[in-house]
Amino acid sequence: MRHLLGQGLTLVERNYRVARGPGARGAEVDLIMRDRDGTLVFVEVRQRARDAHGGAAASITRGKQRRCILGAKFYLQTLSVWPPCRFDVVAIDGEVLSWLPAAFDAS
Repeated sequence: MRHLLGQGLTLVERNYRVARGPGARGAEVDLIMRDRDGTLVFVEVRQRARDAHGGAAASITRGKQRRCILGAKFYLQTLSVWPPCRFDVVAIDGEVLSWLPAAFDAS
């Protein structure tokens, strides 16, 4: 998160979760941040000790993306006006941090 704060983003929420009920996976957004231009940024953070098997970024499956998008939809319902949004990824492989703005979209 410090890296994103250093890039001018501000923290809105951390570990935003939505329960879906018994036996159903809920939704989670690791970080919700606001960019300088007002864009709401939903951030998935993944960390791996090594970059084997594609590394941290490759571990964000389509299913994980769907759960993040679902969490974003629930969060947006709490707002009276929807700002522009994007989905970023912060991938940490060992000591190497990669920030991937607009890593996926809601389609």
